[in-house]
Amino acid sequence: MPDNLRQTIALYVEDIESPVGRRINLLIMGLILLSSAIFVCETYPIPPLLRLSLDIIDRIILIIFVAEYLLRFWVADSKVNFFFSPVSLIDLIAIVPFFIGVTDIRFILIFRWFRILRLIRFLTLKIYVFRLSNQDAIILARILFTLFTIIFVYSGLIYQVEHGINPQKFKTFLDAFYFAVVTMTTVGFGDLTPISEGGRLLTVLMILTGIALIPWQLGDLVKHLLKTANQVEKVCGGCGLPFHDSDAQFCKICGTKLGTAE
Repeated sequence: MPDNLRQTIALYVEDIESPVGRRINLLIMGLILLSSAIFVCETYPIPPLLRLSLDIIDRIILIIFVAEYLLRFWVADSKVNFFFSPVSLIDLIAIVPFFIGVTDIRFILIFRWFRILRLIRFLTLKIYVFRLSNQDAIILARILFTLFTIIFVYSGLIYQVEHGINPQKFKTFLDAFYFAVVTMTTVGFGDLTPISEGGRLLTVLMILTGIALIPWQLGDLVKHLLKTANQVEKVCGGCGLPFHDSDAQFCKICGTKLGTAE
C-alpha cells in the first residue's frame, strides 16, 4: 500500500503530461509568483496591517513549499540524485534560510520559475500579429521568460546586498530592477552605484551576463521573427498550423499535404 501511494503521488508531482499533474505544477507556479510578488511589495512602505497579512500569506506558502520538497524527496527513486539535482538544491536554498534566521533571500524562489518552461509547451500560444504558430510562440515565450527571470534574480540580489548600507540609492525593488536592467544592457547611466564589495562584484557579474546572454537570446528572438516574416497563411488540415512558407506543399509539423485534411 505505501509503495502504491508513493507511486501515485510521484505521478502527480512529477508527470506533467497528466491533467492532475499539470494542475498541481501550475498551482506551485502560481504560489511562486505570489511569493515573489509579496517580496517585491514588502520593499515598499506599506501599512503595518497589510505587511502582517502578507507575512502570514508568505509563511503559509513557505509551509506548502516545505511540504512539497519533503514529498518530492519521499517519492524520489534515488534520494541522492534528487538531493543534488539543481532544481532540488534551489528549492532547498529557498526554504532553509527562513528557519535558520539568515538574510531573507526568498527572491531565489524565482529560479523555480524555470519549471514553467516544462509547462509552456502545453499552452496554446498563437500570435497572429507576428505570424507566430504555437511552436514559434513557445520559443518566443521561453526566450523572454529566461531574460526576465535572470534580471529579476539579479535585482533581488543587488537589493539585498545594497539596501541595508545604501538605502538612499536602493530604496525599493524597482530601484534594484532599474539598476539591473541598465547594467546588464551595458547602458550604465551611473545614477545608481553600489558601494559594497558584494554589490560591485554583482555588478561585474551582471555586466558579464548581459554581454554573454542578452545578445544571444535577442539573436534567437530576431531569428525566429525573421523566419516567419515571409510566411503566408496556409492552414494545415491535420494539426491546424496556420502559417507556412509560401512555397510549402506539406505541413512542417505533421507532414499533411496543405490544402487537404488528414
